This record gives sequence, structure tokens and C-alpha cells, in this order.
Amino acid sequence: MGQQLIAIDPTGSDIHAEADRLRELGRATLVQLPDGPEAWSINSHKLLKELLTDPRVSKNAREHWPAWQRGEYHETWLQTWVGVSNMFTAYGADHRRLRKLIAPAFTARRTDAMLPSVERITTALIDDLAAAQAGAVTDLREGFAHPLPMQVICELFGIPEGETRSELARLAEIIMTSVDPEEAGITLVATQELLGGLVASKRREPGEDLTSLLVSERDDEGHTMSEQELIDTLLLVLIAGHETTVNLIGNAVHNLLTHPDQLQLVRDGKASWNDVIEETLRWTPSVANLPLRFAVEDIAIPDGPTIRKGEAILAAIAATGRDPEQHGPTAGEFNILRADVEHLSFGHGVHRCLGSPLARMEARVALPALFERFPDLEFAAPAASLEPSGGFIVGGFRTLPVRLTRG
Repeated sequence: MGQQLIAIDPTGSDIHAEADRLRELGRATLVQLPDGPEAWSINSHKLLKELLTDPRVSKNAREHWPAWQRGEYHETWLQTWVGVSNMFTAYGADHRRLRKLIAPAFTARRTDAMLPSVERITTALIDDLAAAQAGAVTDLREGFAHPLPMQVICELFGIPEGETRSELARLAEIIMTSVDPEEAGITLVATQELLGGLVASKRREPGEDLTSLLVSERDDEGHTMSEQELIDTLLLVLIAGHETTVNLIGNAVHNLLTHPDQLQLVRDGKASWNDVIEETLRWTPSVANLPLRFAVEDIAIPDGPTIRKGEAILAAIAATGRDPEQHGPTAGEFNILRADVEHLSFGHGVHRCLGSPLARMEARVALPALFERFPDLEFAAPAASLEPSGGFIVGGFRTLPVRLTRG
């Protein structure tokens, strides 16, 4: 890698400003990630979309990243992202095998069947919010955006209410935000142990849930999935389905409260909640940067650098979402009436997120219910003072202090 290295801010203090700077430097920019690895940040929507379907690009570090093969970075936060064994890190036939096993859990029929649960959970959370004193400050993330998808995931997994749900929520948040090596390692082990215990309990007493379905696939279908792959698949569903939906809901609320003209379009029936969701996914994606992919062979970028075999690739989703080459001169503006709202927030190609319909459905239920119940919803602190989630991977806020009603 011969270009000058640009160090990624590990704290994620201003993800979109950093994304703008990287995009100005080129469609593919050499960056240094926390703890040292170098990667090509792909900042162009068109280029990233092409690479996501390019067979010369792999997600399997064990096969295609020489640094990982040499034993480097195994004790860092990257272990959670490239060292696990599930379809997120699989390539070729292994990926097809694992995706085929989990795909039945995310069919349109199964997703539609979860709608009553999502509506029930949403109503209960909003009722709890409504119990607050008029004019009181409420953290909407803690009281609504965070527990909603976690309760949905736990019902999907077949986890009863109790301490396990709270612990799973805590661990999932650390995984998505921390780049501290010790914390990341401890969290990964704790999460896998918790999920391993869940697998054991469903093996003893199976139910009508995703965990039991995967256990059955593992035990009854010729051992087409290893025990580690089973646990890591549940880990993938957890981190892909929870924190991302938390931030989708939170970012949509933030975007509407800071763009009241856009909220009015929805209230006037001139735009839909689907418009809000898709523009939020484009303009403020829940995952800003997704690590990592690897070049299986040399890849020459037209009018750009050559990504050499074995070099790492970072999907810079926040940068591609505001790419003027894709979205024109208003790419940096939040506009729910935008004609072209194509984005890569759920990936593209064979690794496209299986759970995207569920995430969209959760937001499609949560947002109108929230704004209809609390038409005076407003921030209780200047929007500019809100603290980012932390880390360079996710895009969201640690807290969302609001007043649901005026006192």
C-alpha cells in the first residue's frame, strides 16, 4: 500500500465530517483502523456496489487476509468482526451453505407473522413512556429505541423475560461500539457463553423460535453446521438486528425533530413513513463503516489505485450514502421526497442483510406510533450537544433526551 495513510478516528466523534473528507480524497482511500490494520476505504456508492458483488472480494480473513493468517490482530476488537465463524465472514460455498440454513427464519411469511409482536411491544413501551410526568425529560433511546428491537430479537431467539435479556442488550452494545482490545475480547467470550447456554436449553426443550430451528438444522440435518457456527450465527443475528435497528429508529426521530419541515410533510400526507425510513438509512446509516473484506486477487480501480491481493477493504457506508456522484449536489441534505434514495445500508449482493425487512417493519410500526401518541415531541437539549454512540462503526447517539409533552 503506497498511499499516505489517513487515521480513522476511533471515537467516531464526527463520522459524517470524516466521511466527507475521505470521499474528497478519492473513491478508494487508504486508511489506518484502530489498533493498526490498513484498509482501503471505499467512499463511492457506485464502486462499493460493484465490489460488494465482485467474486474477487471475500469476507473470509482465514483464507484471504495474510495479516490474519500470520496471527496478527487476533487480540484486538477485530476478532469479533473477522474471527467468528458465520455467514458474515464466510466466502463462496461456505457462505451459501450457512445462508441457506438461516434464510428460512427470515422469509416474508415469518417476518409478517412477527408484526403483532412488534405492535404489542411498541404499544407497551409507549404506554410506559406516557406514564412520565408532563414536561419531564425522557431518554427516548433508553425507553423506546433500545428496548424495542431487543425485545423483538429475544422473542425471535425464544429468550424469556428476565436478566438474560438485559445482559444480552448490554453485551450487544459493547460489541458494536468498543475498540478496546480487552473489553472486546471479554465481551465476545461472555456473549458466546450466554448464547451457548441458550443453545443448550433449546436442545433440551425446543420451541417455535429461531434458536430451536438452528439447533434442529445442526443436529438433525447431517451436521451441516458446526456448534461454533451455530453460536456465531446467533451472534450475527444479535448484532445485525439489534443495535442497527436502535439507531434506525433513533436517527429517524433525530432527523425529523431537526428538520420540522420534513416531519410536516409526513403529517400532511405528502410523504410516507417509508420515505422517512429510506432517507434516514441513506443520510444517517446505522452502520457507518463495516469491517472488513479482502481482495482475493489484484483489483484495479478505474482512474484509481490497485487494491492488491490480500489487502483489506472497508465498506464506508456513511461516505457512500452522501456521495454526490450518486445523489447529486443535494446529497448532503436530508430530504424525504428525494427521487433517488438508493443506499447500501443493508449491503448488496450475496451478503445483503436477511433481516432488513424486519428492521424496516419495526421502524414502520414504531415511528408513526410515537409521533401520533406524542405530537409535541421535542428535544430537551440542543441537538448539536448530543453525544455520538462511540466508535467508528455505528452511527447514532448515546442518549436522546426529549420532552414527550409540554409541561
